[in-house]
Amino acid sequence: MSIDFEIPTEAKAIREKVRKWVHEECIPAEKELDSKPLDEVLGKLRKKARAQGLWCPFVPKEYGGMGLGPLANALVQMELGESMLGALSMNTQGPDDASMMTILEHGTPYQKEKFLKPLLNGEKRICFSMTEKAAGADATGMQTSAVKDGNENYILNGEKWFSSSASVADMAMVMAKTDPDAPRHKQYSTFLVELPNPGYKIKRNIKNMAIEGPHADVIHGGHSEIEIRDLKVPADNLLGGEGNGFNMGQHRLAYGRLRHGMHNIAKAQRALDMAAEHVTKRSTFGVLLADRQAVQFMLADCASELYIGRLMLLHIAYKAEKGLDLRQENSIAKVFLAHMVHKVIDTAIQLHGALGFSQDTPLAKWYTQVRSQRLVDGPDEVHKWRVGRNVIKAYREHGTTASAAGGDLL
Repeated sequence: MSIDFEIPTEAKAIREKVRKWVHEECIPAEKELDSKPLDEVLGKLRKKARAQGLWCPFVPKEYGGMGLGPLANALVQMELGESMLGALSMNTQGPDDASMMTILEHGTPYQKEKFLKPLLNGEKRICFSMTEKAAGADATGMQTSAVKDGNENYILNGEKWFSSSASVADMAMVMAKTDPDAPRHKQYSTFLVELPNPGYKIKRNIKNMAIEGPHADVIHGGHSEIEIRDLKVPADNLLGGEGNGFNMGQHRLAYGRLRHGMHNIAKAQRALDMAAEHVTKRSTFGVLLADRQAVQFMLADCASELYIGRLMLLHIAYKAEKGLDLRQENSIAKVFLAHMVHKVIDTAIQLHGALGFSQDTPLAKWYTQVRSQRLVDGPDEVHKWRVGRNVIKAYREHGTTASAAGGDLL
């Protein structure tokens, strides 16, 4: 009996269709952004995508999506990340995607009609306001408060930090403390807020090290510092009930980590392809770069990292399909894939020489962008701490660490 790595025929066909879409439509459209408005370029792409049935891959068909399960969606995301317009073209961009999932699972009929429907149609965008300066990676350290004003409204006060895509959002998903006396993980609730709103003020878009083009906010999702002052939110906009904000947020972030990893695979693959193309054409001192053993070793290292990353994501997709606990693997993969994409892009820059360091290729821009992967959705250190703690726990319970190190593969 053998382990079956055969991808179902239908999933394979969808992957090929999306790969063709990215290479024939999205990557060429990137060049149009230099001379045309983003709305025009993206609008044209989205219209074509919907006509081909390429829309909201993970969303059930009854809500207008493709209805893909975890494996097929992973295969699709691992193609879309090759282009900065890939995810946007199919309305599966972050942070909107994970918020759509959260409202799908926990929203009331009213919330699905008012907030989810325009998101699924691509008419509106949503941001996620959880992180705060004082709390950072510790989500249970949030201080933004939500106090009930009678039975009709909640009044929110506080601040938020690095709220992704707030500057282009039409609504926000805001997490706030509703019961400071409850157990630590039950103190928080999540609210859906219509924007613009005088109680939700964008103080500034936080500048970071990433090289940004003219459409960076929309394409990559800018990061805003938010002031929340006497923000009145109708009780009908409480998502998932009081005290469930933390757990919903962690579930939401879990998919975000996977999506980042899937897109990192695609970006690393494109960078490796660019490197291979360059070394097969470039000669130094009369020798083709591709014929130099040192160059071949560099490419081999990148290929190995990509291979490991793909296997990680496929195993996690398998566990998701089966409804199994994937938190340990998710944390391991999140850290690994963030470093993998950085290493592959760095190698591609090195092999391109000064050209790679210039902005004549997308490599320099990607290099500055992917550094955030080791911070967003939980920094490396938090995930390593959690993984290491689980290793100790496994040994104490079973006398072996295997279950915390992929042992269920065997």
